[in-house]
Amino acid sequence: MYIKQIYTQCLAEASYYIDDNGEAVVIDPIREADQYLELAKERGATIKYIFETHFHADFISGHLELAKKSGATIVFGPQASTYFPIHSAADGEHIKIGNINFVALHTPGHTPESTTFLLVDQEGKNHAIFTGDTLFIGDVGRPDLAIAANTTTQDLAALLYDSIHTKIMPLADDVTVYPGHGPGSACGKNIGKETFAQLGEQKKTNYALQSMDKATFVTLITDGILPAPSYFATAATINKTGYENLEQVLSKSNHALSLDEFKQLIKNGAVILDTRVADEYEKAHVPNSINIGTNGQFAIWAATLLDYKRPTLLIAEDTTENEVITRLARVGIENITGYLQGGYTTWASANEPESTISSIEPEEMRGYMDKGWKVLDVRKPGEFETGHIKGAKTLHLQILEENIDNIDKETPWLIHCAGGYRSMMAATILRNHGFINIHNVHKGWSAIQNLHNLSFETGPCEMERKKQMLDSSK
Repeated sequence: MYIKQIYTQCLAEASYYIDDNGEAVVIDPIREADQYLELAKERGATIKYIFETHFHADFISGHLELAKKSGATIVFGPQASTYFPIHSAADGEHIKIGNINFVALHTPGHTPESTTFLLVDQEGKNHAIFTGDTLFIGDVGRPDLAIAANTTTQDLAALLYDSIHTKIMPLADDVTVYPGHGPGSACGKNIGKETFAQLGEQKKTNYALQSMDKATFVTLITDGILPAPSYFATAATINKTGYENLEQVLSKSNHALSLDEFKQLIKNGAVILDTRVADEYEKAHVPNSINIGTNGQFAIWAATLLDYKRPTLLIAEDTTENEVITRLARVGIENITGYLQGGYTTWASANEPESTISSIEPEEMRGYMDKGWKVLDVRKPGEFETGHIKGAKTLHLQILEENIDNIDKETPWLIHCAGGYRSMMAATILRNHGFINIHNVHKGWSAIQNLHNLSFETGPCEMERKKQMLDSSK
């Protein structure tokens, strides 16, 4: 038996390849199907099934493309309705590959069709569970993404309680938990940094697996849920209805543009996405562009911040255009008109207008603050609560643009996040909305928290709130 976790950092997503005795299963594949085919070929195996734990809302799954190329059967759990052929596994159904078995455990709550796949090894022992977005390391899936006319977030949370306590908690402590996401995913609130763990360890440390009644559980997991990124509904629909294969998307989008073509498309209303690292972008860039560097969780933030309906122009480092387009396709962004031939060098060489964004080192903040500059912290609320600069304004990046009117344009702002990746995106958004006096803070909170000339405070930490709620329920 062979198990391989394939972790895609820019999606904070884990897919899985499992084979035994020449037959293989792929669980929750991303859109680039060839990597699974190549792995199966190396292993001398045939992909027999593609298991989908649920309809993914945060990325475009590769189930259709992989099924077409491999001939494998797509398997969903109960209550999954699609526009393409699938095998709908019954709760408790056994699906065999080689000398091992998978048991479909219907675990609704994150979504109605959510299913955990239990791997039973050659000796008949429960070996691992592939939980999708039902159970993460340190958290459980959010229950607010699949609300229907006759269900509420609380209804789904109650279903998740039942799923956890009837299907997962009874399993042995030595069963390995393989979740669908790691830290950075918006599918959970407090996902830990590990990408797999023993179930026994989770029973001890995961707040959602502690002893409590259903009402307390519902309150705990619905408390403090951030709004879902707007692209979630689009991605979930695409995963249900189907999509173009990746080769077609690349052929359509991977188009080199001359400077004149690029400028004309800007005049026609296209969005300019500059994918260079922030340190390069801040020095010089095309006016009114947005910076989302490929060196971080690029796909997640591109999907969160870009308008799917507007055509998008790319500025990328030479030879990376194909990678950028592929990573955007992972989240369903396919309206790429093309990229500037030669990258930013072409723009600069033609003496076209340039913009810059000023950045400062954390050590310089005190001097600016003494002159009246204010601090804008664009981390998530949970990050802010664990520690922040006293008096800082908090407005996390996901909702920054829609709340832009709540930020005073006349105030000079020092913008920071955890490490500098998100703060540059925030700075570009503010600059494009007419903010002039802004400085990005290099290295972000990771360096700021070590300064001795600033005052810090903490908020009501989410995990502490949960502990207090648990204690009061006993």
